[in-house]
Amino acid sequence: MSIRVLIADDQEMMRSAFRMILDSQPDMEVVASVEDGRAAVDEARRLRPDVCLLDIRMPKLDGLEATRLLAGPGVLNPLNVLIATTFDLDEYVYRALRNGACGFLLKDMSPALLIEAVRAAAVGATLIAPTVTTRLLSHFAVDRSDQATPEPAPSEPLTDREIDVVRQVAQGRTNSEIADSLYVTQATVKTHLANVQRKLAVRNRVEIAAWAWRTGLCS
Repeated sequence: MSIRVLIADDQEMMRSAFRMILDSQPDMEVVASVEDGRAAVDEARRLRPDVCLLDIRMPKLDGLEATRLLAGPGVLNPLNVLIATTFDLDEYVYRALRNGACGFLLKDMSPALLIEAVRAAAVGATLIAPTVTTRLLSHFAVDRSDQATPEPAPSEPLTDREIDVVRQVAQGRTNSEIADSLYVTQATVKTHLANVQRKLAVRNRVEIAAWAWRTGLCS
């Protein structure tokens, strides 16, 4: 089955470029292309695409708010949102991920990276532009002495190998890179990540990485 993608960007040239790249893939289909955030939310709710590829700066409703409405905390049956923007600003990255985005890309990315990110988002995995990965995830680090409430403990303790995987996820490494580093298969890495998600009650690897930074696992 094809991965159904919605594209939202206020620049027609960019929408056309994304559509050309994604429609050229045998396993992808662009089902909607809109120019503002309000239309993105309306069409996404109507069509339920596998991936919503959103710009940030759009008329009527920006991509960050659209992300919150489609994938944010409290949303029933959240959609997979992938942000693609020209603006490499920490504030945007931080808010996008807090609002439920499962990926963040810069528009000067290669077509191959866009395709890889869409495929990852479609299955609930995450891909973030390598140039911003470690920097943005460090924003989730806080002074734990200042926290009003302590970070909830996992439902079960993480194993040593799961902690190894979490640390590498928090550094922005892919499943392939983690597998090579730990001398295991990618299937094993995916199993560890699934177990970690269950124990931490999180939805994706971005939230795993955020937990690692918040709890000081990466310090």
